[in-house]
Amino acid sequence: MRTETTINNTRDFAIGKRLSNLPALRQVGFSANRRLLDVQSLSHDCTIGEDAFQRLNQPVEVDGQRAAALRFADPTVQAMLSLLLMFALLPNGFRNRDLRSHLAALLGISPETMTPGRMTYQLRRLRLHGLIQRIDGTHSYRLTQEGIRVAFFFNRTYCRILRPGMTLIMPNAPDLDSTMQRRFYQLDSAIEEWCERPILAA
Repeated sequence: MRTETTINNTRDFAIGKRLSNLPALRQVGFSANRRLLDVQSLSHDCTIGEDAFQRLNQPVEVDGQRAAALRFADPTVQAMLSLLLMFALLPNGFRNRDLRSHLAALLGISPETMTPGRMTYQLRRLRLHGLIQRIDGTHSYRLTQEGIRVAFFFNRTYCRILRPGMTLIMPNAPDLDSTMQRRFYQLDSAIEEWCERPILAA
């Protein structure tokens, strides 16, 4: 695919038609081209995001070691990602014992039930999926570059978009008079009206 910019009327950009205005017009065209190419690049590269999302949501095997999937809607996964963000900036990383009581609190269980073995399982799964790495010569871990991006994006999307959004659109949602809620009610009414048309009813 080839991208070309054509400007039919320079006045659209508040630029005159004299040749002396050509550098300014060139800058406008260059800026428009760059924005278009950025959009095209993102549209093409969305498969990268899809591959990354599916990889996390599937079991993984690394050097003969298997780890369970990090399913997006799993409460334990979301809790672990929240903890990773809490400990992301520690210069010496974080250890198994640093996370146990916090994870238990987020899951609403007794701290005594969050054993070192259970925590090791979660850390191993994060490590094999490439979100954390062990610091050489220690029992501490740190986030990878991919890990901090995944943890932040997964956690923010789940907490700030999906949970409150689903609250608004469900049939038994509280009457909050939100724009999204009104739009979904309008959509529902339009679908019901369309389905009741004689051609469909027959």
